[in-house]
Amino acid sequence: MQKLNIGMVGYGFMGRTHSNAFSQVSHFFDIPYQPVLKAVCARNTARAESFAAKWGYGSVETDWRRLVESPHIDLIDIASPNDTHAEIAIAAARAGKMVMCEKPLGRNGAEAERMTQAVEEAGVPNMVWYNYRRVPAVTMAREIIGQGRLGKIFHYRAKFLQDWTISSDLPQGGEGLWRLDVNVAGSGVTGDLLAHCIDTALWLNGGIEEVSAMTETFIKQRKHNLTGQVEPVGIDDASAFLARFQNGSLATFEATRYARGHKALYTLEINGEHASLAWDLHDLHRLQYFDHGDEGRLRGWRSIHITDGDHPYMKHWWVPGLQIGYEHTFIHQAADFLSAAAKGESASPTFREALQTDYVTDAVLESAAHRKWVAVRSAEAARAGGGAHEN
Repeated sequence: MQKLNIGMVGYGFMGRTHSNAFSQVSHFFDIPYQPVLKAVCARNTARAESFAAKWGYGSVETDWRRLVESPHIDLIDIASPNDTHAEIAIAAARAGKMVMCEKPLGRNGAEAERMTQAVEEAGVPNMVWYNYRRVPAVTMAREIIGQGRLGKIFHYRAKFLQDWTISSDLPQGGEGLWRLDVNVAGSGVTGDLLAHCIDTALWLNGGIEEVSAMTETFIKQRKHNLTGQVEPVGIDDASAFLARFQNGSLATFEATRYARGHKALYTLEINGEHASLAWDLHDLHRLQYFDHGDEGRLRGWRSIHITDGDHPYMKHWWVPGLQIGYEHTFIHQAADFLSAAAKGESASPTFREALQTDYVTDAVLESAAHRKWVAVRSAEAARAGGGAHEN
């Protein structure tokens, strides 16, 4: 089996999930590459060395450019804060490396366009880590929709609720809290939580034509960890929007970090002419399904436990009835990426697909700022028009 040397940028939460995925994937999937954790890069040398020792990385770097320039690195995996994504991805693509990147792809559509243009011009395999597509129940939902079982789609609704930023004493910026710094993150819950909801929605229900949104920043000022000064907060703490899909269906999306009692409540529901389905991250192995074609006396919502061998991905794991978890979605994604890359192809979601999500989040933020409906730019139209544009 050919070895594929990985250069990981970042050692935080996502660095752990990606490292675990590459460490485990060949144990459960027959893949054409043997992933090798070759080098990890981070600015804090001591922390990076500790991370490398724990996960088995061969070396440590403090400058990501050394990974990009190294002839011994095949894949650059970007698990660092959002403001680093574009520069690293573009340099890696130009160096001929395969590129994987955490979500969101860029801090905005214009940044993501440059990244997409770079990987496509270089012809390198690329993928963005929107892992919820690889939850077996969500993949199963897509198969059901693709079979036409729901018929014409009328409604799509999704929400992602957390409560970890409610305290006004919580600072912004720096390691662990960069998501509250707009210059690093690009936006708040719109680009962080809603990006997941939007990516899944585009995958399940097709393109979004237009949006009407509202956002709110509940705490206007926070101390900044890097400057020590109290500074304005530029991110959105809560975001909600209406949407129209290209297939004519209507949608509601909501995300907040101010929903007391919720740590990661991600739910979605789709209502069609013949049937409906629903999914909840807190019960991620169950797909709720209603079919109006059932006999009237027995008609009702059914709970399908997605653990059998003919369910998506599950034949690679244990016996029917035994569950897997959050970390396995990243293993599924690694398996799909490596299988496609061996053919010189990219697995979904590609940079261009993730660019479409960034276009939607751009439209949401614009709509909220101007209090009007905003049309969503098309990533495919951008391709036909010659690539990137400047905002």
